[in-house]
Amino acid sequence: MSLLQRLDIAIDVAHAINYLHYECGSQIVHCDLKPSNILLDDDMVARVADFGLAKILDLPMHLNQSSSIGIKGTVGYAAPEYGLGNEASLEADLYSYGILLLELMTRKRPINDMFNDDFNLLMYGKAALPDQVLQIVDSTLLEEESDEADETRPRTLVVLQKREECMVSVIKIGVACSSQHPHDRMKIREAISELYHARNILCKPRGAT
Repeated sequence: MSLLQRLDIAIDVAHAINYLHYECGSQIVHCDLKPSNILLDDDMVARVADFGLAKILDLPMHLNQSSSIGIKGTVGYAAPEYGLGNEASLEADLYSYGILLLELMTRKRPINDMFNDDFNLLMYGKAALPDQVLQIVDSTLLEEESDEADETRPRTLVVLQKREECMVSVIKIGVACSSQHPHDRMKIREAISELYHARNILCKPRGAT
C-alpha cells in the first residue's frame, strides 16, 4: 500500500469519526476503532464498521446498548481511561484513531512483542520525532522512495524530502491524537486539516509554491 493510499485511508476514517461525533444530530462514540473495523471498497475508500460497542452520548445510560462498565474496546486500541472505568467519550475515539495512524505508518500493531507496559506504540512514535521517523516507518514506504529515485533522478532529493516531511506530519498527528491525557488529544477536525496539509506536501505539482 502506497503512502498516498495510506493518507487517503487516514482521511476517510477521520471524516467518518467527525461525522459520528458532530454531524449525526446526536454524538456517537464508536468505542472500538481498530484496523479490522475499517473496511476498504474496490476503490480503496475506507468505511468504519462494527458499531456493536457504540454509544450515543446524549441518551440516558439505560437506553444505550452498552453501559460504561461494558466499554472495554480492544487491547492496544482502547483509550487508557476505559481501563479506569470511565464512560465513553469523543476523546477516547481520538486515542484509538491516533493508534490507528501510527500502525498505518509503522505497520506495527500496539500489541507487538516489542511493546510492553513501559514502552508502547505511542512512545515508539513520539521518540522518533522529528529526525528518526524514517527508521520506524513501514519499510515498504522506503522501497517506494527508491523506485521514485530511480525514475526521476534530478528530482530525487526534492521527492524524498517531501515524502519524509509528509511521514513526519502523519506520525505527529498520530502522537497528538493518542496522548495519554484525554484533554490533550488533537481534535478530529484539526487532524483532518493537518492530514490534508500532509497530502498537499506529498502531491504538490511541480512549479507550485
